[in-house]
Amino acid sequence: MTRYRDNRVPGMTYFFTVRLLDRNSTLLTDYFSAFGEAMRQARIRKPFHVDAWVVLPNHAHAIWTLPPGDHDCATRWRAVKIAFSKALHKTGQAASPAGTADAAIWEPHYRDYRVGDDNEYTDLIDYVHSNPMRHGFCEQATEWPWSSLHRFVAAGFGAPQAPLALPPWMQPLHAPSRAPL
Repeated sequence: MTRYRDNRVPGMTYFFTVRLLDRNSTLLTDYFSAFGEAMRQARIRKPFHVDAWVVLPNHAHAIWTLPPGDHDCATRWRAVKIAFSKALHKTGQAASPAGTADAAIWEPHYRDYRVGDDNEYTDLIDYVHSNPMRHGFCEQATEWPWSSLHRFVAAGFGAPQAPLALPPWMQPLHAPSRAPL
């Protein structure tokens, strides 16, 4: 079993999914550097730790740990979406009505899930890293370039293996529990 406990930092940890409106879009991978820069800018303004992430063509998953006592995910995601959208506007890739910098390309909401314990944390990191395989973009998670998996592998963690991890909300109610970390 992979042990990610050492990757955790104090504060509340959340899993997120953000999606583009156009399910056929490839903007997130086409303009990956702009998405990364948007994330960096958001972290400067309102710090958080990025535990794990993966960027696919039309959506991204991330696990963030916020500072103790801070639960403002919405402001952070809004900053990321706006910064990315502005970068696309500068390249002429997106257009939106005035005052709606992120409305033209992003779904207005994001999915979030508060990570409850180390077992969920482990499952969600594996889910994030195996997502490109689940969508058929690659056969091995290490083949996908837009993922924090490469940082994990460099730190000595293994890549997720079959069967692919399911997020906690999709696991059977009577799933065998993992041994504590």
